[in-house]
Amino acid sequence: MTKLELTWIGKDKRPRLEPRILLENPAKSYHARRRVTESDLFDNRLIFGDNLLALKALEQEFAGKVKCVFIDPPYNTGSAFTHYDDGLEHSIWLSLMRDRLEIIRNLLAEDGSLWITIDDNECHYLKVLCDEIFGRANFVANVVWQKKYAVANDHKTIAPMHDHLLVYRRSEKWLRNLIPRTEEKNRQYKFEDEKGTFRNSDYTCNKSFEERPNLYYPIIQPNTGEKIWPSKTRVWSYSREEHLRHVAEGFIYWGKDGLGKTPSFKRYKHLLRNQGVVPQTLWSHEYASHTDAARKEVRAVLGSLSLADDFITPKPEGLIQRVVEIATNPGDLILDSFAGSGTTGAVAHKMGRRWIMIELGEHCHTHIMPRLKKVIDGDDPGGISQAVNWRGGGGFRYFRLAPSLLEKDRWGNWVVNREYNAAMLTEALCKLEGFTYAPSETVWWRHGHSTERDYLYVTTQNLSADQLQALSEEVGGVSLSPGPSPCGGGGNSLLVLCGAWHGVTEEAAAVRWPNLTLKKIPKVVLSRCEWGHDDYSLNVANLPMAKPEPTPVAAVKQGATGATADLFGGDL
Repeated sequence: MTKLELTWIGKDKRPRLEPRILLENPAKSYHARRRVTESDLFDNRLIFGDNLLALKALEQEFAGKVKCVFIDPPYNTGSAFTHYDDGLEHSIWLSLMRDRLEIIRNLLAEDGSLWITIDDNECHYLKVLCDEIFGRANFVANVVWQKKYAVANDHKTIAPMHDHLLVYRRSEKWLRNLIPRTEEKNRQYKFEDEKGTFRNSDYTCNKSFEERPNLYYPIIQPNTGEKIWPSKTRVWSYSREEHLRHVAEGFIYWGKDGLGKTPSFKRYKHLLRNQGVVPQTLWSHEYASHTDAARKEVRAVLGSLSLADDFITPKPEGLIQRVVEIATNPGDLILDSFAGSGTTGAVAHKMGRRWIMIELGEHCHTHIMPRLKKVIDGDDPGGISQAVNWRGGGGFRYFRLAPSLLEKDRWGNWVVNREYNAAMLTEALCKLEGFTYAPSETVWWRHGHSTERDYLYVTTQNLSADQLQALSEEVGGVSLSPGPSPCGGGGNSLLVLCGAWHGVTEEAAAVRWPNLTLKKIPKVVLSRCEWGHDDYSLNVANLPMAKPEPTPVAAVKQGATGATADLFGGDL
């Protein structure tokens, strides 16, 4: 069977992302002055920087560890795309989303899930894109969320009242949680007898006599002796044997006076297999809040109407609460790479989940940080605070993306960025080479490792043959892990990244020191990434105009409309 794919201009062009390091700023990190509960979480992360580069920066450490990703990306409604024609802006939006979703998939745990809010403008294209990345078998649901409870009656066509919430799982290992029972659900259990509280349910099923003749039989009304027959188009739900067992165990209800004409089944609350409700795909504004409440929540926390109005479509805490309830358990890790006003982190924090948020805009400092500080201090009584009995506590660590590792000097040559110190350079090269950055306090040449016996050493020096000889002897003679050495001596191998070496050729060095691998900085990484590219944001106004592909002669003959359809493969 031919695999169907969504095509668009520039789909084959992919950025060569630089895996940046993250720099912590303790002065901007924030923690509660005292521990409120034993489950307070302090290692949450707020990252300031381009979200695509930040996702790439997280990939090495957090691949396969994130339980839930919630993102509220720009909807591509035209407000951020005024300088581009519709077809091209659509293509750029799809490419930028594709690049992010591929890394998000790598970050998700096998039992993790992705939740994306989107409107009708791009929802169905995004659905096909996610099918390609996650696999159609891992599509869970398209939740319809009623974002408005009232709408102006002057809309020119059909007034929009909802957004979509696309849900994907990483694999079949994902299991959803049940939603806690609401008071409305509990009120359905309005009858009571000596066995407990119960509700009555229909004793018939949607089957006919022809389909299930064994379910067509008379039931004796115990107080009148009358034979009660079901309809031939809707027979009993239970066989004779099951019915007799229900009678013996007291599960049949004949009304308050016991003289009812139709039996019902008693469903006791205390006998429920679980105390929750299966999530559904229709979320009303009463169930998951609405955008008007979201604006009021932001205003209440920030204390400024202008700050709250910076966000046209903020998401309410009630919506995020539903996602967190279904997709996670206390202590799980939640990621939001389009942090906006910080709602995801605020809700995750109040519900005892670890969180990572990424935001590039200055509102990271003017909106998100003040909001989170109030949450941590227990000064945020709005949103879900009362529902979860939030009293404050915990904290977060503030990180920013490091600048690009390489920059051009005055002659146009790529050199190590002058902002990098030795520790930053070593950490960056560890990430680029696939090593874990773990400098040893006792072994001077051990800056990182990839296995128990494979290590990395970084220096900007020009090493001599005598220095390399001494280094090889020390690496070979030091045992850093228990157990016998397969190579004699310490049995270690060392990747040496240095400015240069002299006194021996690369080929001779490989023979003379087999436990060393020599590579020059920055030559070893020069061709791997797009250096100096700091903005992959979804603000299309910041992006260069894509060069149009050659237009086929046949398409030109069709006129402008036909040519555009041909460029998109006819399916956009």
